[in-house]
Amino acid sequence: MKPVKVGLLGLGTVGTGVVRIVERHQEDLLGQAGSPIIIEQIAVKNTNKLRSVPIDADKLTDDPWDVIRNPEIDVIIEVMGGINQTKEYILEALASGKHVVTANKDLMALHGQEILAKARENRCDVMYEASVAGGIPIIRTLIEGFSSDRITKIMGIVNGTTNYMLTKMTQEGVSYSDVLREAQELGYAEADPTSDVEGLDAARKMAILATLGFRTNVALEDVSVRGISSISQEDIQYAKRLGYEVKLLGIAERENDAISVTVQPTMVKNTHPIASVNGVFNAVYVYGEAVGETMFYGPGAGEMPTATSIVADLVAVVKNLKLGVNGQQAAAIFRDKKLMSDEQTMSKNFLLLHVDDRAGVLAQITQVFAEYGVSLESVLQQPNPTNPEAEIIVITHDASRASIQKVLQVFESLDVIRTVKSAYRVEG
Repeated sequence: MKPVKVGLLGLGTVGTGVVRIVERHQEDLLGQAGSPIIIEQIAVKNTNKLRSVPIDADKLTDDPWDVIRNPEIDVIIEVMGGINQTKEYILEALASGKHVVTANKDLMALHGQEILAKARENRCDVMYEASVAGGIPIIRTLIEGFSSDRITKIMGIVNGTTNYMLTKMTQEGVSYSDVLREAQELGYAEADPTSDVEGLDAARKMAILATLGFRTNVALEDVSVRGISSISQEDIQYAKRLGYEVKLLGIAERENDAISVTVQPTMVKNTHPIASVNGVFNAVYVYGEAVGETMFYGPGAGEMPTATSIVADLVAVVKNLKLGVNGQQAAAIFRDKKLMSDEQTMSKNFLLLHVDDRAGVLAQITQVFAEYGVSLESVLQQPNPTNPEAEIIVITHDASRASIQKVLQVFESLDVIRTVKSAYRVEG
């Protein structure tokens, strides 16, 4: 039985996990895939570095092109990261008939359609389950599990770092700056945390999920992004008092074939399942017209969860090799992209206002909402002994993004409003 030979680009945390699984689970992989799987060659930065898994020295190279151009290799697994140079490696691998498994969300969000087109041209597979939500098989689910349904909404916690930070801020009252420092010390956040805390990592993942869920090519620039760096303990405590949890949510919606994709801090009703997803865990909530509501939950990162997704993709590639159907299973992108306008994008909203503490203020505020057609679900004035100004909390019914923006613009110039302290979307 001819073995399938694999070339690995990168041997960091996830690459090491891939080697562990392939070496330890040979019998299971043979049973699942129908062929032995061998790690033939690995590209690393330093061939002399001590490894936590035993690797034959003659399998290591410091030149990724050695792996890409090795005629013995059938499948390339890319876990080295990077975008432009990595894209060149993958395109050449596909051009030479090699199949590709990648965990690179940045690459797939920015250049996924070009890579998938090259794969189809050369009858090759490109699998990228591990690029979103670590060990949760959400990509395969969207492509295959929902192929008979029409997805109307995808909502998820897809960044474990920010979810860990918000969980600590909520449960332990830690400040944003302190929890960021802790996340960096634990290795959850990078020295430059911008990608995580400003929502860019989640935006790349939501672009991928929206593309697959709505069968249209959603680019990164189509995603409206807002991070968590402005969230205060005051916001979190008010949310808890009102029965909400603050989460950084990616939300992709479709209404009459127009779509909207956002990443933003959101107040989620504490009775909603996604409100109880804490720590570094991820969850993706999918609404289908036929199936209704489903939720997928699990570890969003880490050596073994991510490596498990990669090896599952590898098994799928080998199965396709046996059947001779490589390059035929990519999700078809067949819908023209039509983005919702701000007038079409609807949601409930939470506003926290610091206002003059005198008669008639509330009437002026509600008049502005009425002028722009925004109806109110609740209005609450909370005493705050540390704040000499009055604090008014407003939760709206569904209102268009355009209307809320106009209301906020008026509030900025309204004499009785000292400041709009917070504004968040509300879900659940």
